[in-house]
Amino acid sequence: MGYGIIELPAFRFAGVAARVPMQFEGENPAIEELTRSITPEQRTEMHRLMGEAFDSLPHEVLNVSWDSDTNFQREEGMLTHMIGVATTVPAAEVGTGLSTLEAAAGVWAVFPSDGPFPQAMQQTTASIYGEWLGTVPYELNGFRMFSFSNIREDGTAYSEIWVPVRRA
Repeated sequence: MGYGIIELPAFRFAGVAARVPMQFEGENPAIEELTRSITPEQRTEMHRLMGEAFDSLPHEVLNVSWDSDTNFQREEGMLTHMIGVATTVPAAEVGTGLSTLEAAAGVWAVFPSDGPFPQAMQQTTASIYGEWLGTVPYELNGFRMFSFSNIREDGTAYSEIWVPVRRA
């Protein structure tokens, strides 16, 4: 499994968040509903914020997941999910209607994925937690992750999954 390790200074996520059911396979209807709930004003503000991030961060709309009832180990319970962007704009300057989540300075493992959407990305995520972590000198640094997907017309996508890690 290919991956990269990148060290990042502190930043924050800003977007629209909700508690959603944990779902490992297929498109999550609760996340689809969250996507539909984003207003034009929120989209405009997210695009403004996205422009205020350092180059190491993806300048993409992100899916951020954290606070899982099962630490992402079982397909049950709930997690908090945000559709948003990474930014360095201070939280006090983030427009109304958007939530923020702080990301401390640290090391992130970055996993590229390319193939049928969302299956290839979900298989990569499962391999990170089920295989990769047991074979490298890293462990999770909190139970949070973010990803983005550039979906093509043929139903495939290039995706990246970012997971905070520290030396074991």
